[in-house]
Amino acid sequence: MTTPPIPQKPVAPTLELPADLEPVYANLARIAHSPSDIVIDFAHLLPGEPRAKISARVIMTPLNVKLLMRALADNLARYEAAFGEIQIPTNSTLADNLFKPFQGPPPEPPKEPTKE
Repeated sequence: MTTPPIPQKPVAPTLELPADLEPVYANLARIAHSPSDIVIDFAHLLPGEPRAKISARVIMTPLNVKLLMRALADNLARYEAAFGEIQIPTNSTLADNLFKPFQGPPPEPPKEPTKE
């Protein structure tokens, strides 16, 4: 009696990080799609500025975006398990909280009463 072969686990690809790759900070993402692709533009919006320059564009298949969403959800769950739940403000829309115009410096805390 022969035993069936044990399936091999797929080997993860080796990722190479180019020496000249510059990290990009983004606090804004614009998403568009066609029947065959999903395009995600990443930008950094400065407070009080009406324009944001796109610094990276990622084009993926819908299947790969769905797999990315699953991976992000899994990693976010692990992050929250380690550091606590991320609170999303509920008194306005997410877009209002992320992209509202610059409001100026935060108010100063009340001063302690002076003892006379």
